[in-house]
Amino acid sequence: MSYVTLVVNSAISIIYTPVMLRLLGQSEYGLYSLASSVVGYIGVLNFGLGNAVIRYTAKFKELKDEEECSNLFGMFCIIYGILGAIALIAGIALTVNSHKIFSDSLTMAELNKLSVLMRVNVVSISMGIGLGAFSCIILAYEKFVFQQVIGLLGAIINPLIMLPLLMIGYGSASMVIVTALINLITISANIYYCFKVLKIKIAFKRFEPDLLKEIIVFSSFIFLNLIIDKIYWSTDQIIIGKFIGTVAVSVYSIGAVFSGYFSGFAAAISNVFLSRVTGMVAKGVSGHELSDLFIKIGRIQFVVISFFLSGFVIFGQEFINLWAGKNYSKSYTIALIILVPLAIPLIQGMGSVILQAKNKQKFKSVLYFFIALVNVFLSVAFVQRWGIIGCAIATALAFIIGNIIIMNFYYWKKIGIDIPRFWINIFGMSTPLLISLLGGTFLNKLFLADNWKIFLIKVFLFAAAYAILIWLIGMNRYEKDLFIQPVKKIILKFSGGKSYTTSPTQYNGH
Repeated sequence: MSYVTLVVNSAISIIYTPVMLRLLGQSEYGLYSLASSVVGYIGVLNFGLGNAVIRYTAKFKELKDEEECSNLFGMFCIIYGILGAIALIAGIALTVNSHKIFSDSLTMAELNKLSVLMRVNVVSISMGIGLGAFSCIILAYEKFVFQQVIGLLGAIINPLIMLPLLMIGYGSASMVIVTALINLITISANIYYCFKVLKIKIAFKRFEPDLLKEIIVFSSFIFLNLIIDKIYWSTDQIIIGKFIGTVAVSVYSIGAVFSGYFSGFAAAISNVFLSRVTGMVAKGVSGHELSDLFIKIGRIQFVVISFFLSGFVIFGQEFINLWAGKNYSKSYTIALIILVPLAIPLIQGMGSVILQAKNKQKFKSVLYFFIALVNVFLSVAFVQRWGIIGCAIATALAFIIGNIIIMNFYYWKKIGIDIPRFWINIFGMSTPLLISLLGGTFLNKLFLADNWKIFLIKVFLFAAAYAILIWLIGMNRYEKDLFIQPVKKIILKFSGGKSYTTSPTQYNGH
């Protein structure tokens, strides 16, 4: 369900975004993105408590202590309620001061519309925080399918309602209202499921200060990571909105959106390994064994990320021109500047998983916080000199310094991961990438794509060439088996034979 939701969300975004851009126009889409970016900051006020709800609920469920569970739910409901109220107050303060922040670059009509968009978003986000405990309780009870189905339905219903409204002339205000209503329905469904299906009980009999302190300490670094993500991915739009205007925000937002697609596909591979790595760490495995796993998953992520990145390098400009329109042609440069350095931490996603398993997130969180601040200062300086390209360069430099140089050294020297061996493996797999880039660039110059038919034919030829090259000279036996074994199982199942599996246990990173 997680993979289905990821694919459906990406597909809907790719199909829905160009239609929305044409119906809204550059300026109003930029205004909508700006409002979302500004108000998105209050979303971090959930304090990252979701993981704490899941962790402590699982703990008391395992101990079969229902009374303690009920008291825990009561405490979390109070905490979430307080955080929701704080988010509402902070959001109102942001909305009231929006005229002062953006008066230099936005017209009075744009400022008034921005205020309306922010008000609706503030109410929706505050409500989601205040009643956020219930969705986390569902995850703690491991009812993942319900959560994924609710998320999937919301993702599908949202554009189905919005598109007709946009077509008959309603603008960005209708978009935030529809999103807020869907959010309210989702929250209501979560509450109903908790009480009627899970039959949870909430009690307010006992408030334990020691437990509260433990929860706050547990959540503090998650909270810091939420702040860092917001600084990385939302601040640029706010800076551009202040110094340039809504059209520039629109162009930059389209370029930055591709980082979300890339990150999603990379994280889908590494995130499923947390339990396994935690077990390995608990057993006291050697740094060599962790290095093997780091390299093994990194190689798989490289196969995926290098395909998407090389394809975007070659066909990205044509795709954006056909998809969003030639008014967004500069979005390609924005995306390219961000994606090239981002690719490296994405193929090293297992590093974060290993840090979580070893409970050594502190260094990375603190480092990323300061690097994010450097990104803000550089963006403010660069945007006034080079415009939106300057913001992208600042983000790329922050990635290179923090996520690549410093973190690779930390993984190597402090965590004991064999980083030189990792890069030897990656460089050894890079020949298909280089050949595909050269061949794709040559193909692109031969046939310019001014319509989707020619574009898709070129992409298909490139994908086929890349797949053959990576299979023949890039992938090892284990990586090939990841593709072969599921196909064999399906064939055996439908042919009436017995299914079998091979065990990809021993892997030494070669």
